Amino acid sequence: MTRIPPLAITMGDAAGIGPEIIARHFAAEKPRDLIVVGDLAQMERAIRMIGAEIRVECVEGPIPAAAGRMAVLPVGSLPADLPFGKVDARAGKLAYAAILAAIRLAKSEQVSGIVTAPIHKEALHAAGVPFPGHTEILAHETGTRDFGMMLADERLRVILVSIHVSLAEALRRVTHETELRTIRLADQACRALGIAKPRIAVAGLNPHAGEGGLFGREEIEIIAPAIAEARSAGLDVHGPFPPDTVFMQARRGAYDIVVAQYHDQGLIAVKLNGIEKGVNVTVGLPIIRTSVDHGTAFDIAGKGIADPSSLGEAIRVARQMVAARGG
Repeated sequence: MTRIPPLAITMGDAAGIGPEIIARHFAAEKPRDLIVVGDLAQMERAIRMIGAEIRVECVEGPIPAAAGRMAVLPVGSLPADLPFGKVDARAGKLAYAAILAAIRLAKSEQVSGIVTAPIHKEALHAAGVPFPGHTEILAHETGTRDFGMMLADERLRVILVSIHVSLAEALRRVTHETELRTIRLADQACRALGIAKPRIAVAGLNPHAGEGGLFGREEIEIIAPAIAEARSAGLDVHGPFPPDTVFMQARRGAYDIVVAQYHDQGLIAVKLNGIEKGVNVTVGLPIIRTSVDHGTAFDIAGKGIADPSSLGEAIRVARQMVAARGG
């Protein structure tokens, strides 16, 4: 049998909870298909902090360690006493290096996918990184133009027409082209999870989906025509639906995924159910990437109380996507 390459976990910002939640996952699950890309000393510090008995092995390539051990591929080093909970350019620089290294491994198929721990946008900026977050870095490094962000939990999947932009800019980005592109990405995202015939719902932009033009005409002039074009191409897509009810319908099983018009419209619906089971998936890339559905949690970093549940879900979804690709 052909061995499936391991998944790479990027350590994230070491001033946050990334190393801790990784250590907690290894302590609980003892995985044998994961390697950590980051800093050896920071992972050892996290292991000591949670009182786990995990042997750390420094590796030069994507070689997973035996059960009960952790393989770490170092991409730099940080001070052993790096302060928790503070923006630090050194942590931002190493987090960025880990992402780049993991992308290179995935592009060369030395790992089957990437799971990312949280990074801090201010720390990236302080390190001179010209990107606001993971999604933009991944798209740039893989040469991907049509990409999107899907947030999911056990009962709801949401993909966004626009991501990290102001609300005013998000409204400007509601065009026929962006609607059609996101609908296609929604179909692709579901198929990547093994859903053979995705049922897609599209949320309206305005209250009551415009109420026939009384509260705005974007639904009539932009969103509905894009839905019609996608349906003519064979996609099972419906809407636009009132935003205040469509997510409930999807959570009850009427649809496999919802196209949300902007960041908070979609993410509030997912995170209202709790971030413990949330997963962030970058759609449209030639490589698999999932992530936790939370940030660096500077307020609790270093206290030994971080919850690794979202990381566990991100790993599970990445494995699901690898399996859907046939390994």
